Amino acid sequence: MRQTHDSSVPETIPEKSGNGFWALAWLRFRDDRVGVVSIIFVAAFFIIVFLSALGAVASDWNKEVGIHDAPPDLWGLLTPVPPPEAMGNAAQRVAQTIKTAQHGEALLPSTVVDPLAETLAQLQGERMEGAFPESRVVDPLAETLRELGAEGMVLSAVEEKNAAKRTSLPFGGDRWGRDVLTKTIKGSQISITVGLSAALLATLLGTLLGALAGYYGGRTDDVLNWAYSVFNAIPYLLLILAVAAVLQQRGVMTVILILGLTGWTGVFRLIRAEYLKHRGREYVQAARAFGVPDRRILFLHILPNVSHVALVKVSLLAVGFIKAEVILSFLGFGVAVDEVSWGSMLNDAYQELILGRWWELAAAGGAMALFVTVFSLLTDAMRDALDPKIRETS
Repeated sequence: MRQTHDSSVPETIPEKSGNGFWALAWLRFRDDRVGVVSIIFVAAFFIIVFLSALGAVASDWNKEVGIHDAPPDLWGLLTPVPPPEAMGNAAQRVAQTIKTAQHGEALLPSTVVDPLAETLAQLQGERMEGAFPESRVVDPLAETLRELGAEGMVLSAVEEKNAAKRTSLPFGGDRWGRDVLTKTIKGSQISITVGLSAALLATLLGTLLGALAGYYGGRTDDVLNWAYSVFNAIPYLLLILAVAAVLQQRGVMTVILILGLTGWTGVFRLIRAEYLKHRGREYVQAARAFGVPDRRILFLHILPNVSHVALVKVSLLAVGFIKAEVILSFLGFGVAVDEVSWGSMLNDAYQELILGRWWELAAAGGAMALFVTVFSLLTDAMRDALDPKIRETS
């Protein structure tokens, strides 16, 4: 018997290429203008961080290229007034006095009277008459004059060195004469590395523990909840100070470990709740029925559906950890003294702000505010692209 064939019904359904989970998420993210603009700014920050880590830019951030507290000129757009050099003028007067004394014109300025001059003259006359041995007659000002002569040479060298320094810089200078712009670039490398690395470490630890607690339950959940309660019961500032005291070493890696090992509790709570919700759903039950291993269900089936929660926590933790680094640097547990970060710059800037030198605070605070804003917008756009509820309604 001949079978009829309906030509209106296709024999096979053509598969569209690129209709997977991540491809759909990328298409949705590409349509978000705010997300596209934010990823451009974040990529620019990451390029600066990468070049700074390689030493291509800001490698000489600690070099004294200008006078101390050099004002900003924004590449000639401003006409700054150099700060008064009161100490420099005093040093020049002392150097001129020593130079005059060395040429024999005068020992000291005419306004200075030596109270021992008359006594020394009498002692000199008595020595010539034989009343005192020659070894007993000493000039108490000789050693002082020799020290002044050495200081005069040092002052001359300092004056020659200061003459080659710039009186203004694009973003100004700090109290040591270092360029604030190069310090901000180098500080961006340290702070972004600390914030993101600590946030990723805390998110990874919290996601792993939350997934195990929420999926398995039972004793595993009890033990991990006990650890969460212990960490969460201690005030956060005291907790990071306790971990810092145990590590007893300053540096970038130490700060990352301090913040990462203490900031996982919030991620743990959210991920545990998501896994408790998803472990009873149909797709998880079907995977178990087909004999899929638990590790694949944990990280290949459930994790993509809760990834938006982890991404949001990464952005929040990165912002919070950058602020926490400021606190650690202020208390002396942050980066080492031979390193610079936004936290150490803000720690130095508040003292300069009292004297009216605002440029270091503006540079560090502006860079931190810009990165935090665009990174938060980027994470929101990524969350909207990966959110399962939005994917179901589209």
